[in-house]
Amino acid sequence: MDERVVGAAPPSIPTWVAFGPIQGGNIIAGQNISGRTVNNNLVNSNFYGGLEKRNIEHLRDLCTTDSRHDKARIEQTKGGLLADSYCWILDNADFRRWRNDVQSRLLWITGDPGKGKTMPLYGIINELNSVSDSSLLSFFFCQATDPRINNATAKDDDAGHPVFRGVNVWIALSEIFIDILEDLTLPPIRLVIDVLDECIEGLDLLLDLVVRTSVYPGVKWIVSSRNWPIIEKKLDAATQTVRLSLELNEESVSAAVTTYIRFKVAWLAEQNGYNMDIRDAVERYLSVNVHGTFL
Repeated sequence: MDERVVGAAPPSIPTWVAFGPIQGGNIIAGQNISGRTVNNNLVNSNFYGGLEKRNIEHLRDLCTTDSRHDKARIEQTKGGLLADSYCWILDNADFRRWRNDVQSRLLWITGDPGKGKTMPLYGIINELNSVSDSSLLSFFFCQATDPRINNATAKDDDAGHPVFRGVNVWIALSEIFIDILEDLTLPPIRLVIDVLDECIEGLDLLLDLVVRTSVYPGVKWIVSSRNWPIIEKKLDAATQTVRLSLELNEESVSAAVTTYIRFKVAWLAEQNGYNMDIRDAVERYLSVNVHGTFL
């Protein structure tokens, strides 16, 4: 059943709950986001039209990170995004089902540590960003070691408007978020959260929100996490969940690991002047000891 309210008025503050506004980043006056120019009076004519300066200020109050910058930072930390190590997932039957079947609203990418959940997800984000259609994309990356992005609200309790602080912050933000998704004038929306298991505060609330909103027409989710029973129990409540297990795609993951090792060893050999014997020895050692993971 469609839980969206027909004819609901659009909210005055377009933003997301735990992750930034459209295209996964903060809306800042004067910024250009994937061709969508933003200033004090305009935020994407295809979105809500004119926004008052006060609403721009509310957006600044809400967002403590730019997820595009987080993505670039994490990619750099992990040694870069190698297309040949993630392109397999774009042809995966489960991903294609989520992408092409209007009834498949939630894709859950699962895997044990080191299986390489994040890089394929980043590849998916790049793929969705490259599509020339009217759909909107927002993404967020949980990191347990970063207090800005390790909780369900991803909000500094000491910053911003009082309504977005304190014990009621989840209620305020989730109501805004749901009001946005209930706006039937919106184009299709794609929402992505990486590493749910690193949300150390409010994970239950966040999972409930994902499940609740996954039934909204035009809204599709992708989430990734370890194989945690608490996450599985919550997401199994969603009726249109597609689970993409990296353990069940061991051949593809192993091939991706091999490709990554060859790329990195070639880079190391070039940087350090290794001869072919040393290069081959390093590659053999890594290939034998990684056990099908990126660790």
